[in-house]
Amino acid sequence: MTEADDAERLFLGTTAGEATYREALDRAVEAVVDAADRERPFSGRSPDALDALLDDGPVLPEEGVGLDAALDEVAERVLPHTVNVADERTAAHLHCPPMVPGLAAEVLLSATNQSLDSFDQSGAATLVERRVVDALADLFDLPDGADGVVTGGGTESNFQGLLLARNRYCADRFGRDVQSSGLPLAAKRLRVLCSEEAHFTAEQAAAHLGLGENAVVTVPTDDDRRMDPSALDATIADLRDRDHEPFALVGTAGTTDFGAIDPLDDLADRAADHDLWFHVDAAFGGALALGDERDRLAGVERADSLAVDFHKLFYQPISCGAFLVRDGAAFAHAARNAEYLNPADAAAPNLVQKSTRTTRRFDALKPYVAFRALGRERLAALVETTLDTADDAAALLADADDFDLLADPSLNTVVFRYRPDEDLTAGELDRFTRAVREALFNAGRAVVARTEVDGVAALKLTLMNPRTTLDDVAAVLDAIRDCARTVTAVRREVTA
Repeated sequence: MTEADDAERLFLGTTAGEATYREALDRAVEAVVDAADRERPFSGRSPDALDALLDDGPVLPEEGVGLDAALDEVAERVLPHTVNVADERTAAHLHCPPMVPGLAAEVLLSATNQSLDSFDQSGAATLVERRVVDALADLFDLPDGADGVVTGGGTESNFQGLLLARNRYCADRFGRDVQSSGLPLAAKRLRVLCSEEAHFTAEQAAAHLGLGENAVVTVPTDDDRRMDPSALDATIADLRDRDHEPFALVGTAGTTDFGAIDPLDDLADRAADHDLWFHVDAAFGGALALGDERDRLAGVERADSLAVDFHKLFYQPISCGAFLVRDGAAFAHAARNAEYLNPADAAAPNLVQKSTRTTRRFDALKPYVAFRALGRERLAALVETTLDTADDAAALLADADDFDLLADPSLNTVVFRYRPDEDLTAGELDRFTRAVREALFNAGRAVVARTEVDGVAALKLTLMNPRTTLDDVAAVLDAIRDCARTVTAVRREVTA
């Protein structure tokens, strides 16, 4: 086959290319459907075994094997050994089974390959993203003038919130344009406040921003693992007494382990009183805005910036999130112009100046198609189903003699421990729990998460699948019991 033949067959725009595309998609769809129709959520193969399975010649051979053969290799050797997010017993992380409208949108956006940095690379795609952002601003009751941009997820959105907060504060407080002149010497005094249960991305962002992880000060939480406003008052006073300068307050709407939602209204009051940029990380709990429990997000509309993820409880394919600002003018704190891309005198909307990225996929199409196809009520019903299942799972655990429920669920995470039939020290229980979780995963029977509560390992169900029933949860608990018995038997044999 010649180079000319490749150009005809491997790209859209020709009859041969369109035929290749259709055939490849048909083959890929069959592979995906087959991979989703498995008896277990994971094959249980070890990393070494999978590495050996994949070791069948170089990734980049001198002569290719052909598209059909390459896709067949993936169908036979890769997909069957990935974690099946569609399985009802996959319940470890905030890792959703993507809904079909989003999958269809992925086909459209990947093939058309729009880049959302400039209008002349995207056309209507830019306007779709702006409409999605406007819909989100309405969903979270942000005022006129709010704006936003689609991101890769909560990590990027949280970073961007603190980036704008830092740049604004340095400009207002020190007269310093950080973009052009770098951080002032006084930046070593800058502090970010968040709850002790907040996501690690606050510390990660502070490190990336040149402030260091130690610039993040965590505030104690109450019995429900929500930031304690009184403790926040004391923390701010202590920082000021020590000549530190808090400039940003991060509220969390859905902590990773317990789904706790900080008292956002109270935090917004403190942010206003102390001139703090108020960023809300609603990557997990933002979907509550769709339904009857939206009142739990009261105060989110007062945020200066907001992170929301679509690849969690909005059920969209990875990656897809959004970053919103209360005042669109805030983007000026990090915007830039390039003559070849988004010149300052351009009349067309070029979104690159609102993003930390240049080339950016048309990921806004995924929520756009899902929102248009299902509407708010049907999306809300899917979220509420997972919350109800978590409540039922917690009740099942609370009634079981061999499990300890560690907290009532706030969203759709359930944290618990298996209670062995012998007294173990805290260290022994920690090792036991870790071993049970590893045995469960290696057996491929269920995928649950491991976390830590009061310094001791615990297990966690993150119930993301609206199809998961209480019977599925019971099956996972039975699998944990079986693995616990095996771990106990091995432990007793070793210590005998």
